[in-house]
This record gives sequence, C-alpha cells and structure tokens, in this order.
Amino acid sequence: MNKYLLTLTYSLGLCVGLILSPKALAQLTQDNNVKFVQIIANDTLKFDDIEIDVTPSQKIHVQLRNEGTLPKESMGHNWVLLDSSSEANTYAMAAMTARASEYKPKALESHVLASIPLLGPKETGDTTFNAPTKPGKYPFICSCSGHSLAGMKGYVVVKPVP
Repeated sequence: MNKYLLTLTYSLGLCVGLILSPKALAQLTQDNNVKFVQIIANDTLKFDDIEIDVTPSQKIHVQLRNEGTLPKESMGHNWVLLDSSSEANTYAMAAMTARASEYKPKALESHVLASIPLLGPKETGDTTFNAPTKPGKYPFICSCSGHSLAGMKGYVVVKPVP
C-alpha cells in the first residue's frame, strides 16, 4: 500500500511539473520563509512582473532572466530596487551616463535596497534581501540606458500585516 501511494504521489508530482510553467513550479516549491519571484526581461523593454506584494521584513529572492537576443552592450538588463518613488526618475536619469559602472550611479548607491547586475541575452541573475520594514511602494527599475523611462519598471509593495 505504501509503495503504491509513493508511486502515485511521485507520478502526480511529475505531471504537475510538466503542466506548470517553470515560474509557477518555482513558486509552488519555494521555501515557505522566502518569497521567490522570477522576472523575465526581453528586447521589448518590459518586465513581465511589475508588482511584488510582500510583508514587512519578509525575505525575498528575485531572479531576473534576460530572454532577449540583442547584445548586452545595447540591450542588457538589470534590476534595481530603490528606497523611494521620488528617487526613481533621478536614479534613471543619472544611470544613463553611468555606463562604466553598469548603469548604477555611485553617487546614488545609498538609495539602492537590492540589485541584480547587468545581464546579457539568455543570462540569469539573482538577489536575496529582506523587504523594507515600513509599508509602502518601493520602485524597481532597469537602469540601463533609459529602459525604465521606456516602461521597464515596477514596485515592491510592502503591505502591513493584518
């Protein structure tokens, strides 16, 4: 009986793995203490996930996948989480001239809460961090050469615990 249940459970697990997208499967199998978020970037200057809902101090693992095909020099993507919405445009504008530091202006690094470095086509990058303790909307952008100004941005939304 136990062997039959084990085989059935394993078979069902394989079926679920084949049916679910890699993103959904990763979320299903994630560690309960860490929120796993996979964000896809490509040559259309958009992130596929533009809002990440979390609770104060929640541990978050963000994975950025660049599924684009254009060269890193012209269409690389990164992920930068900032400490306030008022800094998003300022950071994006300063980043346009910060090519030598992979579009991360050193003068504004105190506003960066977490980041993933510049990725070329078919590359993946990761970061793990704790959400801010204060509820609110914290912007994330691709700071590469005006990408956020073209729409490559989103928010980590820290919601109060009920």
